[in-house]
Amino acid sequence: MEGKPVRESISEYSELALPNDANGHGNLLGGRVMHLVDLAGAMAAMRHARKPVVTASVDSLHFLHPVHISELMILRSSVNRVFRTSMEVGVKVETENLMTGKRLHTCSAYLTFVALGTDKKATEVPPVIPETDDEKRRYHEAGERREYRLALRSRLRP
Repeated sequence: MEGKPVRESISEYSELALPNDANGHGNLLGGRVMHLVDLAGAMAAMRHARKPVVTASVDSLHFLHPVHISELMILRSSVNRVFRTSMEVGVKVETENLMTGKRLHTCSAYLTFVALGTDKKATEVPPVIPETDDEKRRYHEAGERREYRLALRSRLRP
């Protein structure tokens, strides 16, 4: 199966933080941000696989800054590495104050997606080809994170 460069999976999704998704402090609910992270990750995974995908796992998500109502959230995602039927996707979330233009890194996450065939079972995905130094670093680090995830999964299963 012929590989595809990372650049073909790069996706960007933007959404305005609105009051209906806020907590009592005027900040976007963390669960709403998590939902958007999952969507942005799925977009990159589907772009790469050109098949439906399901979320298999989400690594820890640490909020560095709150998302305030009326700020723009910008989510960027790309496939870091492919492991036969699964893919690690990195998602970075920034907020932008539309009045000042100030941007803040809000959170980042790594998600694992599994591609599905027409039979709704896991199916093979083309390998990803990292081209830049940053893509090569993320590719290597994805392998290390996968080892950790698999070790954790084996401890959680009876």
